Amino acid sequence: MKKNIYSILRGTFLVSDDAFKNWRAIIFISVLAIIMIASSHSVDQKVYEIAKINNEIKELRSAFVEERSKLMQLKMESHVVKVMAEKDIHPSVNPPQKIKVKKQDN
Repeated sequence: MKKNIYSILRGTFLVSDDAFKNWRAIIFISVLAIIMIASSHSVDQKVYEIAKINNEIKELRSAFVEERSKLMQLKMESHVVKVMAEKDIHPSVNPPQKIKVKKQDN
């Protein structure tokens, strides 16, 4: 057991006669580690992008709600009357009347 640990620490398993099997395993494990690290970085980048887009969605939604409330204020009759009064246009005192057109048979 002690001899095996010393051989691993000294690296004799890499230069011995059957070291080719060991090098294949080491290279395979290294490639897998590199792929795993690249995948992790890719996932992190996507998570940051999703968070950024979510923040942008929240900002746009709040701007939409704000503009919609401004529009509702502008459409109110009291606001329209006030704006028209500034232009010296006042609402009619008489209510509107329906005009009925009768068809004539020819």
